[in-house]
Amino acid sequence: MAEVKGYISVDEALELDRNTVRENYKQYINPGMASLLGLLDFDKRFVRASGVSVWDNEGNEYLDFLGGYGALNTGHNHPRILAALEKVKGMPNILQASLSGMASALAHNLALIAPGNLKRSFFGNSGAEAVEGALKLARASTKKQRIIYCEGSFHGKSFGALSVTGRHKYQAPFGPLLPGTEPVPYGDPRSLEEKLRQKDVAAVILEPIQGEGGVIVPPDDYLKGVRELCTRYDALLILDEIQTGFGRTGRMFACEHEGVAPDIMCVAKSLGGGLMPIGAYMATEKVWDQAYGGIDRALLHTSTFGGNAWASAAGIASLEVILDEDLPGQAREKGEYLLSELRKLQEKHPMIKDVRGRGLLIGIEFEKPAKGVLDKLTGGVVNKLSEEYLGAMVAGELLNRYRVITAYTLNNPNVIRMEPPLTVTRAQIDHVLGALDDIFAKNRGFMSMTLTSTKTAVGALFNRK
Repeated sequence: MAEVKGYISVDEALELDRNTVRENYKQYINPGMASLLGLLDFDKRFVRASGVSVWDNEGNEYLDFLGGYGALNTGHNHPRILAALEKVKGMPNILQASLSGMASALAHNLALIAPGNLKRSFFGNSGAEAVEGALKLARASTKKQRIIYCEGSFHGKSFGALSVTGRHKYQAPFGPLLPGTEPVPYGDPRSLEEKLRQKDVAAVILEPIQGEGGVIVPPDDYLKGVRELCTRYDALLILDEIQTGFGRTGRMFACEHEGVAPDIMCVAKSLGGGLMPIGAYMATEKVWDQAYGGIDRALLHTSTFGGNAWASAAGIASLEVILDEDLPGQAREKGEYLLSELRKLQEKHPMIKDVRGRGLLIGIEFEKPAKGVLDKLTGGVVNKLSEEYLGAMVAGELLNRYRVITAYTLNNPNVIRMEPPLTVTRAQIDHVLGALDDIFAKNRGFMSMTLTSTKTAVGALFNRK
C-alpha cells in the first residue's frame, strides 16, 4: 500500500521472522507478555498444524498437550470443520435484519445434547461473554442481585466474569467490581448453604472441575448437593462448562458424571472446533422467558457477531465430529491410561506432589522446596519462586527439549495441565510420559530445575531465528 508506509499485508505477515513478531508484540500489543514468552523460549514461529501436531518454521514437529485451554477437543484444523466453513464462505456472514438458519440449526442441536431441560441458546464470541450473559440472565430472571461464586474459580476477565473469578491477583487492580458477588470455598456445601439461607441469591456459578484453579475435582456428589441447595433456596444454578464441555472429561458435559442439570450453562472453546470464536449460554425455557420473554424484552441482550454463519457452521460440524468419533469415550479411555501412568511417575519422583483430573483434563502439581537454610537465607524467595515459576520451568523443558506444548494453570502456577486434543494417540501420550520421566530423573529439586531451565533459556537466546 503506497498510501500507508510500512503497512504489512497478509502475504507479508505470513513471512515475518521471529524477531519481527516479537518486536511487533513489544511495540503494539503486550510488551510484558512478549518478554515472558521470549524468556521461556515460548515465542517460536509455528507455521502449520494438524490434529495433535504443530510444526515450526524449521520443520520441527511438536505435540500440543495444551489444546487451546480446551478449545481443541477435535484437534487442529479438522478437515470436516474446514469443509463446513468452505460451504458457507459465500453466504452473508452477518445480517442482523434476518433470522440465521445456521444459528437456528446449531441451537437446535445443542438442545438435543444438553443436560436436563436446557433449551434456549444465546450466541456470543467467547466464554467470558457467555458468563456475562448468564449473570445478566440470572438477575433479570429472578429479580435478585446476589451471585455466589467459588474461591479458586476462573470464569473470564471481562468485568462481570472477573467479579466471579476467585483469584485476588486478577481482581485487585480493577476494583470495585460488580456488587453483590460473594465467594465460598469450592467443594464445601455447608458454606454455600449459609449464603443461600436468606433466599435472596439470584444464582450460584461454578465449574464442575476447576480448570485454572489447578484442575480441582470436587468431592463426590458435590454438584448434586449444590443442585439440591439451589432448588431448596430458590437460586439458579449456573454451570460453567466452557473448559470441561464437549467430551473433555469423558462425558459430553462434566455435570453428567453426577447426573446434574443446571438452570443455565455456559459453553465455548471447542464449540468452534478450534477454528471460529464462539460462545453460548443455554437456559431452560422458564428462566429465559422470565427475563427476555415477549417482544418488548427480546433485545435486552444482543451481540453483533453472535451466531454468525461461519461460527455457527463450525459449531454444527464440531458437534458432528465429537459425536461421530465418540470423543467423550476416547477422552475417558485415554484419560484413564494417562492418569494411571502419571501416578506411577508420582510414586517414582518426589517432585510430583499430586496428579488429578478426569478424562483428558489432568493437572500435575509439584512439591514446594523444603524450608531449609537456602530458603531462610533468601528470605523465602526460593519458595515464592517455586510457587510462581516451577510449573513454567517444567513446561519450558517440555517444549524446548522434548517438543511438547503445555502450560501452567492460571490460578495455580505450580500445576501444569495435560489437555491435548481428544484425538491424541497412545503413542503420543507415551512420548509425553517418557519426557516427564526424563525431566524428573535429571532434576531432583527446585534448584536443579532452575539451573537446567536457565541453561535451556540461555541456549535458546543464541539459536533464535
